[in-house]
Amino acid sequence: MRSLVYSVAAAAVVFAAVPAFARPPRIAVHGGVISRESIQRSPFGKAPDGAGVDLFTLTNRHGMVMKMMTYGATITEIKAPDRSGKMGDVILGFDTLPEYVKNSPYFGATIGRYGNRIAGGKFTLNGKTYHLAKNNGPNSLHGGKKGFDKVVWKATPRMSSAGPSIRFYYLSRNGEEGFPGTLRTTVIYTLTNDNAVRIEYSATTDRATPFNLTNHSYFNLAGKGLILDHVLWLAAHHYTPVDATLIPTGVIAPVKGTPFDFTTPTKIGARIDELKGNPGGYDHNFVLDSHGRRFSLAATAFDPSTGRVLSVYTDQPGVQFYSGNFLDGSFAGRGGQVYHKHSAFCLETQHFPDSPNHPNFPSTILRPGQRYHTITVYHFGVR
Repeated sequence: MRSLVYSVAAAAVVFAAVPAFARPPRIAVHGGVISRESIQRSPFGKAPDGAGVDLFTLTNRHGMVMKMMTYGATITEIKAPDRSGKMGDVILGFDTLPEYVKNSPYFGATIGRYGNRIAGGKFTLNGKTYHLAKNNGPNSLHGGKKGFDKVVWKATPRMSSAGPSIRFYYLSRNGEEGFPGTLRTTVIYTLTNDNAVRIEYSATTDRATPFNLTNHSYFNLAGKGLILDHVLWLAAHHYTPVDATLIPTGVIAPVKGTPFDFTTPTKIGARIDELKGNPGGYDHNFVLDSHGRRFSLAATAFDPSTGRVLSVYTDQPGVQFYSGNFLDGSFAGRGGQVYHKHSAFCLETQHFPDSPNHPNFPSTILRPGQRYHTITVYHFGVR
């Protein structure tokens, strides 16, 4: 897959056919002042294995800020301007490393080896059955008990032409969490000067293995309260229905006439009560109309109270829309803010859940000699 250069202007041309709501919004400038791009590095504590963890603070020309730590290659904070230019934190997170180690429901983390669920914690590849940790009821979730979100990555900061950037690297040994193959994984996070977070994932392997990376940031564009009044648009006319344990049935179903239809801008809470189950809400993979064949606009979310707009671009075939169903008030996050059910939403670009067990889904098998390479962009603007 060739490298892709992202810009808001280019996106406006490519996606001129989408609804006006979904077109790239304008950039808000903090205080109307152009600032100096910078990267600051500071110690953030030690991981359970004693490895030191660093925290990076990236600032772009418009004063937008993103903080990341080497534990889990995790985004810990994003401060984006509202329609008046006022900065506000738009993701959920904690103040200290021990809170991430002990309690985090994957806040802001880089997820791997396999983002999302694998049924029964097993899959068969080249005639051999592999068994994984069952860390989500009967299933494996987000790479197992110690996935990529719970390891310390090597980090190299750099100033790129697009903006301040961090290159994260992790070597995952053959057999780690039950997966075959030694993986060399690189993820580059860039805070661009057009107010976007650009994520470039790359990897190679020495044995065939399932592989599906994503980022698990929890967004609240208002910075507080619930996200039920956020307005969502998805470029997805189909989704993958799930069973009681949130494993896809294998069916690719149309969203028309269901609570899963976000092909026109709709409040997240408009039909959420129609979704049964415990705890209830959205936690589903949406099949993007692009089918991963091109880099395209996948989703937009809009908060009417602040004017903030999040636009998601990707070359992946799916996006997991999660409405924070399992947040139950037991998490006291940054500044002591309590996170209740539906306090945030996730838009995790990905291949489909449980793909190794569904031959009709796009393949997630990475083989020797191949290079995994995919790009996702989260752009912040205002209306």
